[in-house]
Amino acid sequence: MIGLGTYAFFWQHSDRVPEPLSLIGAFEATRELGVDLFQICDFAPLTTMTDHEVTDAARAARELGLTIELGTKGIETAHLQRFLSLADAFGARLVRSMVFGAGSRPSLAEAGALLRGILPSFEAAGVTLALETYEQIATTDLVGLVREAESPNIGICLDPANVVARLEAPRACVETAADLVVNVHAKDFAFARQPGWVGFTYSGARMGEGLHDYRHLLDTVRPRTRGVNEIVEHWLPWQGDPETTVRTERDWTRTTLSHLRSFE
Repeated sequence: MIGLGTYAFFWQHSDRVPEPLSLIGAFEATRELGVDLFQICDFAPLTTMTDHEVTDAARAARELGLTIELGTKGIETAHLQRFLSLADAFGARLVRSMVFGAGSRPSLAEAGALLRGILPSFEAAGVTLALETYEQIATTDLVGLVREAESPNIGICLDPANVVARLEAPRACVETAADLVVNVHAKDFAFARQPGWVGFTYSGARMGEGLHDYRHLLDTVRPRTRGVNEIVEHWLPWQGDPETTVRTERDWTRTTLSHLRSFE
C-alpha cells in the first residue's frame, strides 16, 4: 500500500508557515488525495500529546478510514514501550525506529541486547519494529542486527537515500537489505553544484527527476507482492517563502503519488 508520512508535510507542520497543519489536518489532506495509509514519523508533538489528544487523533484516523503506522528514533526499552502503547491507541501494526536516539548511541552488542529484550513485547502486541537504513550504521551491520534478533516482528525500513552520506551506493543498500524489508520510505534525491562550483549539495528532488532508481527497488524488494507499505517522504529545501514552499511540497506529494502509482 502507498501511504503518506509526516515528512511529506514537513514544512506544512512547521512553525515557519503562518498556520501550521495539525496532525488531524494532515490526516484529512491524506484522505483528500485518495490515500488510505499515514505514518506518523518523528512527529515531536506525538510524545507530548495528552491521552485525550491521542484518543481524538486516533478516532479521527478511524473515521477517515486511515491505517496508521508510527515512527520514532531510538531503541531504549522504556521509549519503545511508550510507542507500543501509542500503537495500541492508533491500531498501528508497525513502528519504525532507528538504532540511535536522542542522546543514545548503543554499540552493536548493546543494540542487540536491547532488541532481544523488547521484541517479546512487540510479538505479544502483534506489532513489527522496522529499523531504518541510515548513514550512522552500515547497512550490513543493520542487517546483522535484524538477523541476530531472530524474531518475525523485526525488519528493515528501507531508505536508500540516507546511506549515501556514508558513501554507500543506494542500489547496494537495496540489494543488501531486500529480503528483510518490512517498510519503504519513498523519496527521490540528487546532487547539485554549490554556487561558484565549490562542492555539492545533496538534497531532495521531485520524484522521477533525481537519482533514485525506483524500478530497481521494486524489482529487488518486491514490496507490492509481499505486502510491504511504501511511505512518501520529501527532502524539500526551504523555497524562500512560506507560500512557495508549501505549494512546492504539495506538488511534490502529488507527483510522487502519481509516479509510484505509474508502476502499478
